Amino acid sequence: MATEDKNRATAAAILPLVGGAANVGSIAHCMTRLRLGLHDRSLVDDEALKALPAVMGVVEDETYQIVLGPGTVARVTPEFERLVAEARETAPAPAPDEPPTADDLAAQGAAIKAEQKARNATPFKLFLRRIANIFVPLIPALIGCGIIAGLNGLLVNLGWLPAVTPALAAMASGFMALIAVFVGYNTAKEFGGTPILGGAVAAIIVFPGVAKIDAFGQTLSPGQGGVLGALGAAVLAVYVEKWCRRWVPEALDVLVTPTLTVLISGLVTIFGLMYVAGEVSSAIGTFADWLLSNGGAGAGFVLGGLFLPLVMLGLHQALIPIHTTLIEQQGYTVLLPILAMAGAGQVGAAMAVYVRLPRNESIRRTIRSALPAGLLGVGEPLIYGVSLPLGRPFVTACVGGAFGGGFVGLFHQLGDTVGSTAIGPSGWALFPLLDGNHGLGSTIAIYGAGLLAGYVAGFLATYFFGFSKDLLTEFNVSQEPPSSTVAATGGHRTPTTPANTTPHNPNDPDSPAKAPAGV
Repeated sequence: MATEDKNRATAAAILPLVGGAANVGSIAHCMTRLRLGLHDRSLVDDEALKALPAVMGVVEDETYQIVLGPGTVARVTPEFERLVAEARETAPAPAPDEPPTADDLAAQGAAIKAEQKARNATPFKLFLRRIANIFVPLIPALIGCGIIAGLNGLLVNLGWLPAVTPALAAMASGFMALIAVFVGYNTAKEFGGTPILGGAVAAIIVFPGVAKIDAFGQTLSPGQGGVLGALGAAVLAVYVEKWCRRWVPEALDVLVTPTLTVLISGLVTIFGLMYVAGEVSSAIGTFADWLLSNGGAGAGFVLGGLFLPLVMLGLHQALIPIHTTLIEQQGYTVLLPILAMAGAGQVGAAMAVYVRLPRNESIRRTIRSALPAGLLGVGEPLIYGVSLPLGRPFVTACVGGAFGGGFVGLFHQLGDTVGSTAIGPSGWALFPLLDGNHGLGSTIAIYGAGLLAGYVAGFLATYFFGFSKDLLTEFNVSQEPPSSTVAATGGHRTPTTPANTTPHNPNDPDSPAKAPAGV
């Protein structure tokens, strides 16, 4: 405990001498030095820093480097990062020099929403958020490699460019062959360990030499356990590393800690985690196939209908490792095209709101601006700007997603599998990533028909059941006075609608904040 206090005291002594938390842009460390990216170099007090007992010197380079020595730097850096984060959280916001603009109000609303979300955060949701932070940075590579894989499959089927397709196959498959290493790296980084040690332990899983090892009565195979095994191995490495930091003398830290971390975590990974994670991964793939093969329509209906509420609750993040596992095992995830139907239901619901509120130009303007993004699978503008504030249309949007998901699930049950080679995109943006078992044309046709079913079901459910009489009375109100009123006032417009009947539009900063009725 005394060592932890000493490290925190060292970090606390360094922070004001480099200009405080506001002057720190980036924090990293190497074997001996704390490396800081600073906004203003002139705020640093070099002489005072050099005079600190723990500081052996400073080095001016692309980053400002404070030499602390091996062992010490690995312990002081996390304390320094915590102090910077705490200082930024408690720093008062600067007073504006000018009246707030619409962008200022939008930013303020986003900050209030984030504060409320953090206040309501549960340990389980925070854990899921950490899991998402591990996999989300991998999505660009998954998308790029997935599109290349689809292009390569198309060329192979058509018999075109046979000299190029092997190169495309290598580009598409190289990342997936080593995805466990990237997962291990990000996991260690997210859980507070040394990222490269997490990657080193996870690399054991994909090393071809594990095929010579027997565990639990069977010979291991390279890649066994996949991303789940890599995640577990890296988490274990973090805990071993932190244990070593507490007990290993600082003079030996640079040699002993990484050695013990890789050794202990590696042995547990080889003779335990790879087998267990492999069984879990196989069970996930088997269950997904069984679920959609035996109850495709019903399962798709439930998954498509519940995905929007899962997104609202943040529970959809639990699906990211499952998607990645399915892509690693089968080449695509069969769940994402079904879940993408929730966005189709949202688009259909927004179209019905547009039709049902012909006099509310504010909401119609929001729908017109957000609809293109919704068609491409970006549903947040429609959710937070239209359906969720209105209440009922959010529910009917889920109905549309349920019918679209049920449609795609039905075809899976009939033997036509529709999958996605990457996670992230949705809506029309998912077309380049589609794959299946009956050719690209059939896969695209089924997915496109599922989107159409979601649009139509979301529209009809919202048109007929998305509005109560009170909701229509309140929101279907013109924001412009009738032309007769303009004429009667000599061309000067006077408001004819009471202020309290103007609907609140969350995307319009001039709209009065009034809660919707009839939800």
